[in-house]
Amino acid sequence: MLVVDDQRLVRSGFAMMLSVEDDIEVVGEAANGAESVELARKLRPDLVLMDVQMPVLDGIAATERIVAEGTGQVVLLTTFDRDDYLFDGLQAGASGFLLKNTDPDDLVDAIRAVAHGHALLAPEVTRRVIERMTAAGSSAESDPARAGALSRLTPRELEVLELVGRGLSNGEIAGRLFLGEATVKTHVSSCLSKLHLRDRVQAVVFAYEAGLLRPGD
Repeated sequence: MLVVDDQRLVRSGFAMMLSVEDDIEVVGEAANGAESVELARKLRPDLVLMDVQMPVLDGIAATERIVAEGTGQVVLLTTFDRDDYLFDGLQAGASGFLLKNTDPDDLVDAIRAVAHGHALLAPEVTRRVIERMTAAGSSAESDPARAGALSRLTPRELEVLELVGRGLSNGEIAGRLFLGEATVKTHVSSCLSKLHLRDRVQAVVFAYEAGLLRPGD
């Protein structure tokens, strides 16, 4: 993985912390977004841990370039809990968004999750995505094309998608539907595949745009 932060001590600290994990290898460090784009092209890391506020090229713009070029998945990490960073980062294609005060063990778990193809957002971030969608869609009609796409899903997958749209974790969905967590994970993956969605965040957006959930639900 590649670690990107304009503060040398912070960057080195993350690199040292992650390097002690047997299944994580830090292959490079960058001090700004422009360096990260070049190193990603050269090193092709599985994952880039990217700061947001940096000189030369910020983390949002760098994320957009790295994702567009297919040279790595990106987890954005910042001390600033701001909606503009969150939504700009998600639009840029980030696979995860965490705050720098995240517990170290949770950070390592997040990196592993994204490396295995699972999008990761801090719980408070997911809630705010839902709040933004409900506010933005308070007077909007459902998208007929998206609503029609729901027919691709089985009744159980529709139930799972609705609960994903409400912000529930796989464990919470398993408890609600009396299913094993592995079974829920399979249903979530099937929903994403059938609807051509990248991750759970897109699934939340889709659920509202398709009319499966309404603002205030």
